[in-house]
Amino acid sequence: MSEATLNEQESALIDGEVVRELAEIPAVEVISRAAVMLMSSAAEKLGLGEPDPSASPHLDLDEARRVITALAGLVTASVEYLGPHAGPIRDGLQSLQRAFREASSHPDAPGTGPGEKYTGPVY
Repeated sequence: MSEATLNEQESALIDGEVVRELAEIPAVEVISRAAVMLMSSAAEKLGLGEPDPSASPHLDLDEARRVITALAGLVTASVEYLGPHAGPIRDGLQSLQRAFREASSHPDAPGTGPGEKYTGPVY
């Protein structure tokens, strides 16, 4: 067997295992994991992993806006499926929205900040 054929078989096996593993994970867990990943990304892009967020080398408000808006869309669309996870995820989203407002030199008007078209105004 050629090396290319072996690599294709290994790749198919890996892809098959990944698909089977995902099929066994409940939807609420997949949604929750995605939300946590988006929250973590937003926090890093807001510089919240540093003692002084404004001096963070990862600070990127444009990217943070995009991730927070995606998170808000996910949470809004899936809230009915999240059960007891909904409250903490919503709280995390609102905290990120507030942190974004604080990090902005010219904060958006209430209702126009990242994700607020899905969540409503965050003060």
